[in-house]
Amino acid sequence: MKDKKVVFMGTPEFSVPVLEMLDENTNVVLVVTQPDKESGRGHEIKFSPVKKYAVEHNIEVYQPTKIRNDFEYILSKNPDVIITCAYGQIIPVELLETPKYKAINVHASLLPKLRGGSPLHRAIIDGYDETGITIMYMAPGMDDGDIITQKSIKINEDDNVGIIHDKLSVIGRDLLLQTLPNIFNGNVVRTPQNKDEVTFAYNIKKEEEKIDFNKTAKEVYNQIRGMYPFPVAYTILDEQIIKVCESKIGTITNGKIGEIVKVYKDGIGIMCKDKEIILTRIKPSGKKEMNVQDFLNGKKNEKLEGKILC
Repeated sequence: MKDKKVVFMGTPEFSVPVLEMLDENTNVVLVVTQPDKESGRGHEIKFSPVKKYAVEHNIEVYQPTKIRNDFEYILSKNPDVIITCAYGQIIPVELLETPKYKAINVHASLLPKLRGGSPLHRAIIDGYDETGITIMYMAPGMDDGDIITQKSIKINEDDNVGIIHDKLSVIGRDLLLQTLPNIFNGNVVRTPQNKDEVTFAYNIKKEEEKIDFNKTAKEVYNQIRGMYPFPVAYTILDEQIIKVCESKIGTITNGKIGEIVKVYKDGIGIMCKDKEIILTRIKPSGKKEMNVQDFLNGKKNEKLEGKILC
């Protein structure tokens, strides 16, 4: 496959294993990624993980602000195929149709389930039992192209989005490597998506990061693990933001919504719609992530039971 010219489009850490595999097995003539961002108080320029890999491996990088207006340079590379993985912009139809082998996407869900930008998070938050990778032909609509192949994994009860991220990143790399020869040989079956089974995984909004204890304990538990380690769900105690990293479902069923119903040696039980959720690992504002036991050691003289989190 070394003779095949590839333009790769991706941005986050999730995409890097796919780019690395393509770099080793094909001729990557261009990497397209999102523009650099400023980071921290010093406004330091921060490369995307994909750009960082490309620069370190002497691959040309192109970073259009709006790719729908600036795609001609990509076509000038005459790629045999365009491969995308979590790029972050809608790709114009000219890029989808011009290459000999079209445009292929590595998507982190079992399409048609969870189309959109946050399938890793939504799979856990929405209580899915499984998720996976879909290799697909790209189409003008959001993740609605024909499916080439898929691989599924079970979502374990204690998986968080970080764990699923790492698992699927590797599966995406390996599944694409297995699929590419068939794409280049024309030995693939295109399977249209079942429109009746479509669900969406819209990007996480800032307001969704706040825990709503009016939900069931299981829903809150899923929210916490579906947002850890990024962006991290939070609640407010005594006007202080408390980010919640880990939790477990308790057994107490009486109390006001959001009330601390019990303080354990290693956890804080908070009443949800049906029962308590026990926070076991947190990150108080301005402090490092810690076990709740360490947090409680600094609150020995303070009565927490009966307080309401909001």
